[in-house]
Amino acid sequence: MHILISEFMDAPAVEALRRRFDVRYEPDLVERREALLQAAAAADGLIVRNRSRVDAGLLAAAPRLRAVGRLGVGLDNIDLDGCAARGIAVVPATGANARAVAEYVIGAVLALLRGAYFSTPAVAAGQWPRNALSQGLEVHGRTLGVVGFGGIGRLAARLARGLDMQVIGCDAALPPDHPAWEEAGVAAVPLDALLARADAVTLHLPLTAGTRRLLDAGRIARMRPGAVLVNTSRGGIVDEAALAEALRAGRLRGAALDVYAEEPLPAGSALAGVPNLILTPHIAGLTQEANTRVSDMVAAGVTIALTGGAAQHARAAS
Repeated sequence: MHILISEFMDAPAVEALRRRFDVRYEPDLVERREALLQAAAAADGLIVRNRSRVDAGLLAAAPRLRAVGRLGVGLDNIDLDGCAARGIAVVPATGANARAVAEYVIGAVLALLRGAYFSTPAVAAGQWPRNALSQGLEVHGRTLGVVGFGGIGRLAARLARGLDMQVIGCDAALPPDHPAWEEAGVAAVPLDALLARADAVTLHLPLTAGTRRLLDAGRIARMRPGAVLVNTSRGGIVDEAALAEALRAGRLRGAALDVYAEEPLPAGSALAGVPNLILTPHIAGLTQEANTRVSDMVAAGVTIALTGGAAQHARAAS
């Protein structure tokens, strides 16, 4: 059986797959759509990250496909209905990068509230902006608002409580009386109340019709003055132009974005030159440790999907 890997995967996991399968590993194949479609024709298994579009076109080009491994948790780049109709197993790395994302969130909140880490060029140039940078904030006693209370949101909440932050949360799929809230020591509140109360807001939501532009200009205006925003989920959830305007006007203290409505983020976007803004290229879930966990989990899941399916076919034939 043949497995095609179109984006970066941890080398030991690739080698583990090669011990059982014929593997074509080309991490730059995501950049060459036509070549990807041609290569998919021979694939029984396909492993992707978030940029390879496993859409109707790719599925049509891959008649042998039986398993899609996703090196991450978001599935908006995969045609789930199309896979289900074909009986193609979809294998995400659920939970494997949660720690990496949660630590990114807490690090960003600390950096944005303190506000002291944008001064490197000035200090290196001989300036000494000590007075301007002496009004940073401590997180102790401040409130973190977690929007989306799945595994990553809950872990971010636990880390924040370890820093003596108060934590509130909201999740449309989790009723306020669900035991998860009490177990985590987190108060469940409506979204607008969370935005009004939180000193820092972190987003942990899938991109759906209901969450697209969830933080539009109106909701960003409802955020507590001087609050900070961290988005490591999906870019389409935040109105980037509205966020840029709020930062330029000083209504928000800062923001950290790891995801964007269009990736890579185009040069000259609404976010260019915005003050107190941290931009990273969709790497919150990428650490050495997370890469190993994600790759190992997906390699094992795809192996089971392919070999388990083969065993079932063999039993049915006998």
